[in-house]
Amino acid sequence: MGWLTVSAYFVTAIACFRAMRARERDKIFWGLLFVVTAFLCVNKQLDLQTALTATGRCAARLQGWYDDRRTVQTAFILGIATLSLLMLFVSFVYLFRSLPRVGVAFVGLGFLLTFVVIRSLSFHHFDALIGSTILGAKVNWILELSGIALILVNALVAFQRRPTRRILSDGRSAPREAV
Repeated sequence: MGWLTVSAYFVTAIACFRAMRARERDKIFWGLLFVVTAFLCVNKQLDLQTALTATGRCAARLQGWYDDRRTVQTAFILGIATLSLLMLFVSFVYLFRSLPRVGVAFVGLGFLLTFVVIRSLSFHHFDALIGSTILGAKVNWILELSGIALILVNALVAFQRRPTRRILSDGRSAPREAV
């Protein structure tokens, strides 16, 4: 399932990059999704969160605050959750009029950010939740792959609806937003 997820992130990142050719107002959103999906693709393949955890554990032991690590972990988790909510809120406000065109990807981003926050919690009862299964599929697969799929579908639609050029009466061409 790991390789499938990495491949899904990769294809989605490319689709988001191509969707950046969409309407002017949507370019920043698709660029953000390109960065997020590309990062999550690399992270999924290289398991960067495990390296970050190991580095943090070593630093805590070397600097003598290992016994107080829960405070740092809580602050880190709150930081990720706050950043995720802030990203969603700013995107929602900025893209409010664009939601009919990018709303599906926006919901997919919400799924992915929820997955990232839950994974970063790594408390036993949350690990049990995302490790549980629904109809034979793990909840973490459902959350992650659903988010990726929603973003991919919307990116493919956005790429198909990219602006076209129209010819003005004086022979010059001008961009025309596709409907």
